[in-house]
Amino acid sequence: MHGNVRLGVDIGGTFTDLYLDAPDGPVSLKVLTTHRAPEDGVIAGLGELLAKAGLGAADIGLVIHGTTLATNALIERKGARTALLTTEGYRDTLEIASESRFDVYDVDLDLPRPLVPRALRLEVAERLAADGSVLRPLDEPGVLRLIEGVLRPRAIEAVAVGLVHAYANPAHEQRIAALLRAALPDLAISLSCEVSPEMREYERFSTTVANAYVQPLMDRYLGRLEARLRGLGIRAPLLLMLSGGGVTTVETARRFPVRLVESGPAGGVIFASGVARDRRLDRVVSFDMGGTTAKLCLVEEGEARSSRSFEVARIYRFRKGSGLPLRIPVIEMVEIGAGGGSIARVDDLGRIAVGPDSAGSSLRLPSATAAAASGRP
Repeated sequence: MHGNVRLGVDIGGTFTDLYLDAPDGPVSLKVLTTHRAPEDGVIAGLGELLAKAGLGAADIGLVIHGTTLATNALIERKGARTALLTTEGYRDTLEIASESRFDVYDVDLDLPRPLVPRALRLEVAERLAADGSVLRPLDEPGVLRLIEGVLRPRAIEAVAVGLVHAYANPAHEQRIAALLRAALPDLAISLSCEVSPEMREYERFSTTVANAYVQPLMDRYLGRLEARLRGLGIRAPLLLMLSGGGVTTVETARRFPVRLVESGPAGGVIFASGVARDRRLDRVVSFDMGGTTAKLCLVEEGEARSSRSFEVARIYRFRKGSGLPLRIPVIEMVEIGAGGGSIARVDDLGRIAVGPDSAGSSLRLPSATAAAASGRP
């Protein structure tokens, strides 16, 4: 049995916030995020929070968790070593993208670098028609050669499988997954037919690759967090905030962590929407300044806009098309990699650029910055 007190946990790149909806009134606490093991900060803060509220672990009846861990891993390029298996002839889909350019007059236009380098984008002989019928059977021996010749020797941690028209017929992707699991049981596998079963291969492949890229990180973290909470005696359900504003189970979040990309910010927008409704404000801008990213959202008549598409890690601020597209349900907001703890640098043109790298919760300044702060040369 468990109580009826709700616990909210939000892990950002710099701070971890905890909130108890206690009987005698809300109690909150802010602690530094422990990057090597984010659950350490949660558990330490929770012990302090429960003592502050005069409650025990058994009093907690529900845990709601939001986080920007997946977002920050994508923005800072700190995910898993990932490979992509795709239909023969579609190896460069992630680089060709949609062929549209957000600035047609810029001959030196910077485009987002794919999460998977070309050497790890591997072609598989197979082909499905748009109706799902098989035009070319899957070359299973060829898949096994890629496993033994590339994936195993290069110690690949995660594989995204994105085949043409897999949304219409998942059979080939599912068979590849079976071959991968048999040969490399510890491999994280993301199938486009499960992550984003929609037409338009660029967006589908990009979303699947992003899911694979952050899956090992999020899977390990959520597994450890759940075990630590159970070890404290908390038997309450643990639910994760989704980018679209809903919640999901730990099991689903571990399989599809790309759905958590806007998890933490979504919670902030929902709160802002509630405040707007209570104050009867028709138009409100919510602003969420984190340590790594800053998020803004327009709330109209108490509701935030939602979308089925989203871009993360934009190279050019506010320029649609300069980021990595994700096809997931999401609350529509603008996000830039320039938060309170972002590191500034001088770019190639001599301008000051901020982020996306962040100091996070580290209290140590870079050596040059520390010297300048102390007045030493």
